[in-house]
Amino acid sequence: MTRFFALVLVFIAGLLPNFARADDMIVEKRVFELPEMTTVSGKVIKNVKIGWEAYGTLNADKSNVILVAHFFSGTSHAAGKYAASDRLPGYWDAIIGPGKAIDTNKYYVISSDTLVNLNVGDPRVTTTGPASIDPDTGKPYGMRFPLVTIGDFVKVQKALVESLGVTKLHAVMGPSMGGLQTYEWAASYPDMVERIMPVISAADPGPWLTAWLNVWAAPILVDPKWNNGDYYGKEAPLEGLKQALKIVSLQANDAPWAEKSFGDAWAEEGKDPLRAYDNRFKIEAALDAAAGARAALADANHFLYLVKANQTFVPGAGAGAKTAAEGLRRIKAKTLIIYSSDDRVFLAPWIQATAEAIRANGAPVDVAEVKGPMGHLNGVALMAPLTPKISEFLEK
Repeated sequence: MTRFFALVLVFIAGLLPNFARADDMIVEKRVFELPEMTTVSGKVIKNVKIGWEAYGTLNADKSNVILVAHFFSGTSHAAGKYAASDRLPGYWDAIIGPGKAIDTNKYYVISSDTLVNLNVGDPRVTTTGPASIDPDTGKPYGMRFPLVTIGDFVKVQKALVESLGVTKLHAVMGPSMGGLQTYEWAASYPDMVERIMPVISAADPGPWLTAWLNVWAAPILVDPKWNNGDYYGKEAPLEGLKQALKIVSLQANDAPWAEKSFGDAWAEEGKDPLRAYDNRFKIEAALDAAAGARAALADANHFLYLVKANQTFVPGAGAGAKTAAEGLRRIKAKTLIIYSSDDRVFLAPWIQATAEAIRANGAPVDVAEVKGPMGHLNGVALMAPLTPKISEFLEK
């Protein structure tokens, strides 16, 4: 297995061997609960639960808090390990920890699972969504669960940090969908956020990404086992979910990764793809294997709800903004936007437009590029070279 494919598996499957280190942070997963919450659209959800974890120490005046929000298929596990025997640390472990870019000797870093988190089958994930039990019926919600937005994800995070007595955040940051949550924080609660660092994320991706998100969802919707979302207690639509995750993982990468990792290699020695339809290329088999492993821990309805939350994103919706332009005008925080020039999910011109819109309103904005062969995933797996830039930004 090549280094590049190993890195993509961090994102889509977690199929890496154990690399134990003496300096691994050992972290604890906790659960935050709300008796109920009212969504941005006015729906009430009861018994809300999300998982969260933290790194570092909260200082006396509670002024050193950094909130990290996760990507579409991610979890709150941003850094460290739950046990020394874990195969993988959190996805941003390269930049979160003692002496790293986000230095846990200085900062108290909080990361939480979102509502409708994809990874329902992961015992380390706590989330509320379609797979949860509706307390009014005693059965899983399914598609009766209220539609939720990025603004709702952030409302729960705000309740979490306020439960700790935190009234101001030193910074909010995150990659991809985590970047959307970052923009939402700065637009809906501008007086609570001092800095933002959205990574590989644009505040207004437009109809192109809306259409791509529809393509991501399509395999689930045509899987007969999806059954309009009514599959709990029955056979789940794993094949549709597997194909959906395969599309996501391929779009999140880039051609140089595919070329260097696989080239034209066959999946099995002696099985020429020209000789039989079932004979495949190595990249096909690898993507299928990774997506299958990922689907085993995921939930199809949660995937669809995440798609809808991303499609309907408007920064500042939690404060009543109706358009991205309106929401971006509310941002006052110092801003560092990190992009990948070969990103095939959030295209670089969209991200540059977001930077220009925030800058035009008077907020200080800096832009940096994360480089590598992995396209969108550069912002998850290859952030370490930006350590000096990030450290400087956080200390300004």
